[in-house]
Amino acid sequence: MSTAAWSPVSLAVLSAGVGHPRPTRLLADWVAEAVCRSLAAGGARAEVEVLELHRLAADLAQHSAQGRASLDLREAVAAVVAADGLVVATPVLAASPSEVFDSFLAVLGDGVLAGMPMLLALDSGSRWQPPDITQVIRGRLTGVHADPVPTVVVAGPADGPATGRGDAARLRACIDQAAAELAAAMRSHRR
Repeated sequence: MSTAAWSPVSLAVLSAGVGHPRPTRLLADWVAEAVCRSLAAGGARAEVEVLELHRLAADLAQHSAQGRASLDLREAVAAVVAADGLVVATPVLAASPSEVFDSFLAVLGDGVLAGMPMLLALDSGSRWQPPDITQVIRGRLTGVHADPVPTVVVAGPADGPATGRGDAARLRACIDQAAAELAAAMRSHRR
């Protein structure tokens, strides 16, 4: 039996939904499940920690204003930094990620995630995406130096399981592709 079966990999999942975060959290869960399936297919077991950033909004505001990090915020940062891989799910609001996402990245600081494999999942309120939206959000991640996988998951309002089969199948295929890329990157990064 390989050592991968005995030594689990850790996956941190940031869900940056705001207000009513359910669609972003649902997307984050779908992606995390697909990553776990891909890791399991390669003989690795994953431990997943989901961090809902909207629950840290007050802590992030306090950190921004006073420079002090609460225990909850420090624990969230520690979970992300210690992970073997990262899924970032954020809603796209006016061609930008959510404010809590930007605030959390500011807390992480420069270079703290250097080389960490990362999967980006965007929850859009519309089918139309500005052509550079992926670049805008990847640009936000350059300061932490994470290593994003090539496939970006973009889910629109028509991509839920209750909608047309074609839309759901397209999203599922995209998630599976991105998850396979992240699982492979996590295995390589861990060696």
